[in-house]
Amino acid sequence: MKYTCGIVEQPANFVLSIRTRSSVENLPQELGNIYTAITEYFSELGEEPSQATFAAYYNMDMQDLDIEAGFLVQKELPAKDNIKPGKIPAGKYAVCMHVGPYHKIESAYNALMEWVKEKGLTPTGVAYEFYYNDPAVTPEDELKTRIMFPLV
Repeated sequence: MKYTCGIVEQPANFVLSIRTRSSVENLPQELGNIYTAITEYFSELGEEPSQATFAAYYNMDMQDLDIEAGFLVQKELPAKDNIKPGKIPAGKYAVCMHVGPYHKIESAYNALMEWVKEKGLTPTGVAYEFYYNDPAVTPEDELKTRIMFPLV
């Protein structure tokens, strides 16, 4: 698959999220549980997410992923239990869009990592994924995931 990579200047975004650890095998269930818990909390607050869901990966240990997942929101919202307010920092990000099944996203990561290396850029080590449609109602080959690496 051919990927178009680029750089964007991203403003800071408020989030409501949960940080946890998971193996890659358990990731779909873990993310589903996180998004459900936060969606229920939005109902309690009478709030709505502002954009796509996201996941941040703080390492790439497939047996023990350090992840943060949640929703972008318009303003800082209060914490509840393990649901915390936070921010995705402003700055320059290397980006590419993957269209297709989640289990084939590695090719997009490889393309973006190669592009970053070719351009002489330095990623911070965090990877963000933004999910633009719902896998429960969207055919696998139409799933849109934007991958973003913050740059030093």
